[in-house]
Amino acid sequence: MSTQQPAQTGHDPSGAAGDGGVPDARRRRTILIAVCIALMAVIASVSGLGVAQPDLAVAFGASQSTVLWIINIYTLGLAALLLPLGALGDRLGRKPVLITGLAVFGTASAAAGLAPSAEVLLAARLLGGVGAAMIMPITLAVITSTFPREERGRAIGAWTAVAGGGGILGMFLSAVLVDVANWRWLFVLPVVLVAVALAMTLRSVPNSRETTGHAFDTVGALTSVVAVAGLVFALQEGPERGWTDPATALASAVGAVAAAGFVAWELRRRDAALLDVRLFGERALAGGSVTLLAVFGVQAGIFVVLFPFLQAVLGWSGLLSTLALMPMAVLMMAASGLAPRLGARVGPRATMATGVLLAGAGLALMASVVSVDGGYLSVLPGMLAMGLGMGLSMTPSTEAITGALPRDRQGVASALNDVTRELGTALGVALLGALLSTGYRAAVGPRLDGVPEGTADTAREGVANALDAAHQGGPYARELILAARESFVDGWQNAMWAGVAVMAVLFLYISVLGPRLSAGGQSDAPEPVGAKVP
Repeated sequence: MSTQQPAQTGHDPSGAAGDGGVPDARRRRTILIAVCIALMAVIASVSGLGVAQPDLAVAFGASQSTVLWIINIYTLGLAALLLPLGALGDRLGRKPVLITGLAVFGTASAAAGLAPSAEVLLAARLLGGVGAAMIMPITLAVITSTFPREERGRAIGAWTAVAGGGGILGMFLSAVLVDVANWRWLFVLPVVLVAVALAMTLRSVPNSRETTGHAFDTVGALTSVVAVAGLVFALQEGPERGWTDPATALASAVGAVAAAGFVAWELRRRDAALLDVRLFGERALAGGSVTLLAVFGVQAGIFVVLFPFLQAVLGWSGLLSTLALMPMAVLMMAASGLAPRLGARVGPRATMATGVLLAGAGLALMASVVSVDGGYLSVLPGMLAMGLGMGLSMTPSTEAITGALPRDRQGVASALNDVTRELGTALGVALLGALLSTGYRAAVGPRLDGVPEGTADTAREGVANALDAAHQGGPYARELILAARESFVDGWQNAMWAGVAVMAVLFLYISVLGPRLSAGGQSDAPEPVGAKVP
């Protein structure tokens, strides 16, 4: 790692800070609320627009491909810029970068809500991703650089709860807004959250930054942007375009080459590297990263399976389907807050392993008992076990990553945590979604004997296509509906058992090679010394 001086935490001239420049307990609570509200705005915008796909298509006369780009370009910009902007936050000061990010994000959200065309909406969403990439890593870096060691685990647990369950909450609120108003109101929520977070940040959040004599790692920043953008683009477009499509293949190749170049360059830079990749040889960073990658991948992939089950198989509305996910989200958020206490008693590795075991058991339960006739109650116990397990595993994983880097590089540590989440999400959606589609097509074919060829071809494209064809009437409607729903359940089981396999491998990995940290997941990184106004 670099030989930089320890991070200097901004002194509070009002006297609200305690000894040594550490804010007092009341102000720390305000800081935590401020960064969690800012994070909620970012997370809600990742998933919220998905509930308005039909509305966007009608409003702009846009194709499905354009609508998907309106949704995905935000995530692409966010993921690609996390590392360089997190590093800039360390250098320029975390508070000014957070304020700038909130201003950019709020402006972009307002522009998106008022967009007169799909092109303007695309540009606004991309700008929103840039602002989100400033906000997301800084929110966690503010926590790790402000809270004392004994309170840091609980604060990270609150942050993780919002990061894990906030997406489902955002989808629910977005579905309500679309149901009672229209899609433009989806952007009112992030604007309001940003306004509140900005006011609280200006008033309460202290500044902190690193002091270094090294130049910014521009080459590392650029190669990281290309690597992440290429890989995320390939994972987003692969299921839609096909994995052998030239654009998908090119993006995969460019992303892989850039990732290899990034690693080679960072090894060469050593003390002045954007990210010291040698740290991945340590149990804490490697274990935390692998766990978050797998857990968020499985979580995102399961959502891809759950939504069509609730909507296409059970026939529920988008709003009711989103509401059905809330018990899992609530339990996940509660478990994220409980994880630091459990980690203090049994250790972070045991906490992570327990969480992964519970999540795997929940997936196995859903795979075993799901049926067309069983309905929502047949999958609810598995959903609850999965939510509990994921909540327990997320917080110690995040602590392991942030604890592996020194306090003056917390912007980079937080960005790495976020990049891992985003890559895991894209990977899980692509792979488990593909398993669902493959299982459905394999199962539906034999059930369509006797159905006219054209109608059968439509039904093979997906469960929604089959149900749409059935709703057009005809003598085969009942047969089509039953075939589609039963075949979807077969595909569901393929995806769920794949998730179980991932969790089983992850459980073994954590049990053998999991991070060896002290109670609460704290590292031996030195605390900041002194106080200085940057």
